[in-house]
Amino acid sequence: MTKLYRKLTENQKKGGVIFSSSLSIDKNEGSVIHEVLQTDDDKDIKMERLTDDSFFNGSHFKYNIIRN
Repeated sequence: MTKLYRKLTENQKKGGVIFSSSLSIDKNEGSVIHEVLQTDDDKDIKMERLTDDSFFNGSHFKYNIIRN
């Protein structure tokens, strides 16, 4: 699994998103994007869990696209 780091989109910034993660088979974001908001009480735990993609090693996903 390769992590690809990108900047948040303008829409995400406007919506209060501080972090997002999406598993993908190619270098484009998948259909499911997990987002962490500034107002989330457990934002640090969520970001840590979304960064740890080791569970998906050996799966069909090749990339974890992270925006922050």
